[in-house]
Amino acid sequence: MEVISGNTTVDIAALNEKINRESAFVDVLNMELGKTIVGQKYMVERLLLAMLANGHILLEGVPGLAKTLAIKSLAQAIHAKFSRIQFTPDLLPADLVGTMIYNQKDNEFVVKKGPVFANFVLADEINRAPAKVQSALLEAMQERQVTIGDHTYKIEDPFLVLATMNPIEQEGTYPLPEAQVDRFMLKAVITYPKKEEEQLIIRQNMQMSDKVINPVVRAEDIVAARKTVREVYMDEKIERYILDIVFATRKPEDYKLTKLKSLISYGGSPRASINLAIAAKAYAFIKRRGYVIPEDVRAICFDVMRHRVGLTYEAEAENITSEEVISEILNAVEVP
Repeated sequence: MEVISGNTTVDIAALNEKINRESAFVDVLNMELGKTIVGQKYMVERLLLAMLANGHILLEGVPGLAKTLAIKSLAQAIHAKFSRIQFTPDLLPADLVGTMIYNQKDNEFVVKKGPVFANFVLADEINRAPAKVQSALLEAMQERQVTIGDHTYKIEDPFLVLATMNPIEQEGTYPLPEAQVDRFMLKAVITYPKKEEEQLIIRQNMQMSDKVINPVVRAEDIVAARKTVREVYMDEKIERYILDIVFATRKPEDYKLTKLKSLISYGGSPRASINLAIAAKAYAFIKRRGYVIPEDVRAICFDVMRHRVGLTYEAEAENITSEEVISEILNAVEVP
């Protein structure tokens, strides 16, 4: 079956075959991660989505839900460089990006690169550090480069920032400004495991032997898979569906959602539309499909949009969440 996209003709059958072949490593990766991560299918899937869509991810959840373990395991399963930064109120931008150090022997300043120069960077409790440090990291995330002294240094590909945030303790935290949160492609909210899963977790932790994660995927494979993700076919109707969802957050009255007008202070930016499209393609890739269907968009919509819809004081007073607003929009917008 062939479809016309713009000025080019896309062979869906051939594309399906290619993606089915090139996405085989996702199953291998899932099996390897399953050695240490019990359950948390949603979290693992979102980590893979961010990695394949070349976007950064923010994980929010109470302590002890294996957020750090999942990120560490993912980095170990891929032959790539991993670094962890524990964000604290006394952290300085130089602790993150690096600095110039004087070398007495050679009588000159040399660059000492910081932990941000890695393929996978775990920013643990990102809201614990002051704004200067947060913006230093976010600059590296956006520009994929860091300036130290007079020189600018490129960060190697793949580069993925996985930040965690603790939602319950607000003492000594510096909330991330909306413009900075917007740099994260996905914001995933992690919940408690099921009873049966927790029973398995207890058993696994009672065993004396530590499970060893082996590198099963190369960094080059991830870079190649990202290019293939962009090739996933997206019909014009799906593009319009994405635009309708984003525009409904800006002008809800145009979609017969007048009651949301007083609840939304600002809607999604064009970055939301771009990220919805790329994340939907990555989701189709994970499901080993060469084309995007409306269910792909709906599946990742909350993760892409929940941190991009601003609520008014009125919404907060009524305890209305951004998820409820997005849910209303998804129910109202016509599915192609």
